[in-house]
Amino acid sequence: MTIKFKSYICNMIIDLRSDTFTKPTPEMKAAMMAAEVGDDVFGEDPSVNRLESFTANMFGMEGALFCPSGTMTNQIAIKCHTQPGNEVICEKNSHVYIYEGGGIAFNSSCQVKPIDGNRGRIKAEQIESLINPDDIHKPVTSLVSVENTSNRGGGSCYEFQDFIDIKTLCDKNNLNFHLDGARLFNAIVAKNESLDSYGKVFDSISICLSKGLGAPVGSLLLGNHAFIKQARRTRKLFGGGMRQAGFLAAAGIYALENNIKRLEQDHQHAKAIANALSKKDFICDILPVETNIVIFEVKGKYSAASFAEYLKEKNILCIPISTTQVRMVTHLDVSEEMVGRLIEVIEKS
Repeated sequence: MTIKFKSYICNMIIDLRSDTFTKPTPEMKAAMMAAEVGDDVFGEDPSVNRLESFTANMFGMEGALFCPSGTMTNQIAIKCHTQPGNEVICEKNSHVYIYEGGGIAFNSSCQVKPIDGNRGRIKAEQIESLINPDDIHKPVTSLVSVENTSNRGGGSCYEFQDFIDIKTLCDKNNLNFHLDGARLFNAIVAKNESLDSYGKVFDSISICLSKGLGAPVGSLLLGNHAFIKQARRTRKLFGGGMRQAGFLAAAGIYALENNIKRLEQDHQHAKAIANALSKKDFICDILPVETNIVIFEVKGKYSAASFAEYLKEKNILCIPISTTQVRMVTHLDVSEEMVGRLIEVIEKS
């Protein structure tokens, strides 16, 4: 029985490429199939309306907007917070800057002033020196965008006081403050923070439902009533208006009601993987693991690509993100047994 079980795990695909690879559970599918739906563009989908209201209330914010993706929620926020020719300040590895297809330039006609942060995180004192003066030769600085957790920072989390400091600076300089919270719930669980504290600091927040929370599609943009009204118009402009979207919204509601606390299990799995990697002589650096992302650097007998290929031969999938760095992301479809199998393969590598 034990041998048969081990063989089954060995033959399974263990997908650590991203937490976007999660699939809906039977319970989530049942909630989707039972959803009451309508036309969301007309504001008549009751499940979407419930999701938006539910999420806004979680964060103590006035409104929310359901969109197909986190890239769209981020890009809508930037569009609403800026004017063409403005400048956006963010960390140099921010998702809004390097992973959204040049959307800040294309959609908002703005340029970016990137900051070299600490594992994807920036501080108020770094931002302050980069805010442009009132000078016709320079673009108007209008927005600061931060990411929590930071994807390229290895799932790193901000200290909340840093947000407060940045918000104080933004208010002083009449800047908007946006949070790309694609994995915000991971940070909230890891740091034991309250959701409504975020609602008090940020002008807008983007959260993703289709990563660690396990929904198949969707992100939400949160803000005050005036901002969400403008965002709704921009969503239509971007082609993001959906009709009977309640089937997807129901998955999001289920995820928010059932899958937040379990993120801690993903964090424990990521730390166990990092611990196994740290014992190998071909690993030269592992970013501190705070949540569900493990980024490590290889040397010697492996390149990032060859190590990923070695794991692929064992039915384990991960992503080489540079010539020397590999990323693994744990999620609800990665079981304790799968982590055990991965650790066994690492130990034999």
